[in-house]
Amino acid sequence: MSAHQGFTLWFTGLSGAGKSTLSEALEREFRRRNFRVEVLDGDIVRTHLSKGLGFSKEDRDTNVLRIGFVCSLLARNGVISVSAAISPYADIRAQCRQMTEESGTAFVEVYMNAPLEVVAARDVKGLYKRAMAGEIPQFTGVSDPYEAPENPEVIVDSGQEGIEASTQKVLAYLEERGLISA
Repeated sequence: MSAHQGFTLWFTGLSGAGKSTLSEALEREFRRRNFRVEVLDGDIVRTHLSKGLGFSKEDRDTNVLRIGFVCSLLARNGVISVSAAISPYADIRAQCRQMTEESGTAFVEVYMNAPLEVVAARDVKGLYKRAMAGEIPQFTGVSDPYEAPENPEVIVDSGQEGIEASTQKVLAYLEERGLISA
């Protein structure tokens, strides 16, 4: 097994900002290096771990806190835990950070920064168009708030950077911090 410690890699950003795409690219690289890694993708978590939750603020908070709890468990057991969920509220992300750090592991927040026009243009499901037309209530970034992180460890400008550059940026940070070996 190659050298790494357990930690949480927390992606946050609007729907369509590239959280799943970048987390999948990093997962492939971590597995290539024989690292232990698990990805908790927001859409998959909602199907299994958070089935039955809606999109009220309370339900969103519960969903994100569940992801944070699982990430902290995995991290303290030596696994790189990757969260790829919108996680729109700063206070709940802070609670996830605290939970992780209290378990003795690092929390690395990666902000997938992409303007609304970019994510709306990428939207193959037409969700942004429907939300802007008022057909989808409580849609993050349109009719529901998204609180961008103030001090993330890594900022990815996914409207400008390609996936390879973004992957290298995150890996470089993790290596520099000593969380993974080069």
